[in-house]
Amino acid sequence: MPAVSSVLVPYASYLRVYEPLAAFPEPERGHWARYARRDRTPTAQDELRRSLADLLPTPPMPVPVHESADAFVTEVDGVVCVCPWRTRLRGWLALEELGKVLPTPLLDVVLPPVVRGQAAADYERWRDRNPDARPWIRTAVWQVPVRWFALFSDDEREYEAGGPEAPVLRYRTPMVQARRRLARALKTLRDTVDDGPLIAGLVDVGRWLEEFHPRSLVELDYGGLVHALSGTQLAEDRSAADVAAGIAALRDGNGEGATEAYGRLMERWRAVSDRQFAN
Repeated sequence: MPAVSSVLVPYASYLRVYEPLAAFPEPERGHWARYARRDRTPTAQDELRRSLADLLPTPPMPVPVHESADAFVTEVDGVVCVCPWRTRLRGWLALEELGKVLPTPLLDVVLPPVVRGQAAADYERWRDRNPDARPWIRTAVWQVPVRWFALFSDDEREYEAGGPEAPVLRYRTPMVQARRRLARALKTLRDTVDDGPLIAGLVDVGRWLEEFHPRSLVELDYGGLVHALSGTQLAEDRSAADVAAGIAALRDGNGEGATEAYGRLMERWRAVSDRQFAN
């Protein structure tokens, strides 16, 4: 996310969808099939480095001139699945969000008004030609949104302590499971609590997931947030389990249990988000 990364790198998490090659029309399908046969495909760190490189010129380039032809690649039950970067589209979306995060005087220093204005005009023209476009990757800074955890089970958690490489903490689940869990969580919340940001957030994620092939893979990656957490915190992090426990408690009418689960979650992530404003 180039625009956000200019200020908040590297403390971002990602929600990604990997679609099977069959989901893509030709000639894009052929491109991804050839791409996946490479000896090495880029990593998340490669994507981050390329995003930062666009910020070095003066004035900075918040949105790439050309769309990326790269993707993340994985294999699910013998089927090749890809998650296109779409850095240009994500750059435009990030630029829209940046105005909600930073005060205007600071934003003007980071990205001058003329740069933002040109990017907005380019996006409007592009959107007229591509009204149905959507990103395969969503990004959050200094947090993992609670609604993302509702898509996963604790037994899908993958943690690698790292060693010479940065640690990795992620969840992966089939699309059908993600949609099922989201629907159950949404029903429970609508039956037990008033409408609010969490329900609205789940609805938004649900609509996004419906845009993809039913045999896709959904991934939550802690990304750069692993640098904001100690090894002990990462090893003990069971946020998806806390969300599942809270929703189950609400479903059973156990308000105290739901409050305890929510409290554990908020205490864990408040300690992370508070670092955003530390010197």
